[in-house]
Formats: sequence, C-alpha cells, structure tokens
Amino acid sequence: MSAETKTEQNRNREFDRLVEIMALLRSENGCPWDREQTHDSLRQHLLEEAYEVIEAIDEKRYADLPGELGDLLLQVVFHAQLGAEEARFDMADVIEHINDKLIRRHPHVFGDEQIKTAEEQIIKWEESKLKKEGKKSAIDGVPKELPALIRAYRIQNKAAAVGFDWPDIHPVWQKLDEEVGELQEAMAAGSAEQIEEELGDLLFTVVNLSRFLKTNPEDALRRTIDKFSLRFRSVEAAFAQMGRSMNGASLEEMDAVWEEVKRREKEVE
Repeated sequence: MSAETKTEQNRNREFDRLVEIMALLRSENGCPWDREQTHDSLRQHLLEEAYEVIEAIDEKRYADLPGELGDLLLQVVFHAQLGAEEARFDMADVIEHINDKLIRRHPHVFGDEQIKTAEEQIIKWEESKLKKEGKKSAIDGVPKELPALIRAYRIQNKAAAVGFDWPDIHPVWQKLDEEVGELQEAMAAGSAEQIEEELGDLLFTVVNLSRFLKTNPEDALRRTIDKFSLRFRSVEAAFAQMGRSMNGASLEEMDAVWEEVKRREKEVE
C-alpha cells in the first residue's frame, strides 16, 4: 500500500470519526450543551471560529492553524448533524453540493473550456452564477451579515466582473476628491443624515480605490488597527514609566511620545 493511499485512508477514517463523535454528542446520552444547540444558537460560534482562523493566518501562527481549522470544520459538521436530525440534509449532501459546484464552476479544468488567467476565471465564475445557478443579479450572493467594508469590496468585484467598472485608477482618484468635497459641504450644512450618506460614499470610493491598488481593504484596515493598538499601548507604557497618567498629559506631550515610539519602530526595522 502506497503512502498516498494510507494518507487518504487516514483522512477518511478521521473525518468519519468526527461525524460519529458529533452524532454521539447530540445523542440522548451525549452532552447537555451540545444537545441544546440549534442553527440559530451556533451562528455566533461559526463567525468567531472563522475569525480565529483569519487571526492565525494574519499572525502566521501556522502551527496553530490545523487546530483553528478543526474548530471551524466542527461548526460545519455540527450544522450537518442538525440537518440530519431534522431530515433536511446530512454531511453527504453538504459535500456533494460543494463537489458539484466546484466542477461546474471550473469547466476549464473538468471540461473543454479554455481559461488562461485568474481574471478570466473571475468573469466566467460570475457568468456561471447568472446562467447556470439562477442568480437574478450579478451582485447576488454577498451576505448582508458581512462587515460593511468587505461587503462593499465583494459587491464592487462582482459588478466589475460584468464590466461595470472604471477603465483605470485615474477616475477613482477624481471621484475620491469629489466625495471629500461633498462630505465637507454636508458638514457645513449641518445635516446629520447627509453627513452619514456622504461619509458612506467616501468610504465606498476608498474601497474602490483599494481594488485598483490590488489591496484588500479589510486586511489593510485590520493591519492599521493592529499597528495603532501596538503603538498606543507603547505610549501608555511610556507614561506609566514616567509615573504619569495619559489623562493628565497634553495632546502635545502625548504626540511627542507617539513620534518617539514610531522612531524606535523604524530603528528596529
């Protein structure tokens, strides 16, 4: 028996074991907490596990990644078990669905269609959704529950895949200037509703800019948040070493320490 065959058998065995464990946890003699769960009660856990996977990837904690992915996989198996108990679907249906979808959306791999670039694939992918999967709009399929920044990014990508996009980045810069001006006008008018609308337009344009810069805005903002958090804690630590509270410091004093923290970061780089 080849090493590849042994690996495949082990994978299948461990997956079957996971499904069996989940069924036992949900059984009459299983875990009270697991038995109480529903699709609705598990929603937040699914979201949290997905973000923990993302955090492990962002921090390059690859040794932790199998464990985090396992926690996420458990959520899928949990929902499949609930579906089986309700006689709606089971794990086999879940796997069959994604297998069929992958084959359908990759005709250049599993069929005779010719696709040479990732950009072509994105366009064909969206065309497939509209023609073969009954999507009513090119921007269907983006969950409303997504964080607004990444939802905007996904919707813009879908619209761009069918040709609704700027030809290059130059009009986006112009649009950015335009939206800044409109936000300033709204602020001068003092209308809270108009300010919110114009700020939304500005953020939407920034997301558009990120697409042309080939930068995921969610990743960029998360990186900046992490950087700010690290620097802010360093500023707090610096004031603590001086025996002072930031509450009693002037903005000029805090800014001076902030700049010193940034200078030290550059020295380390």
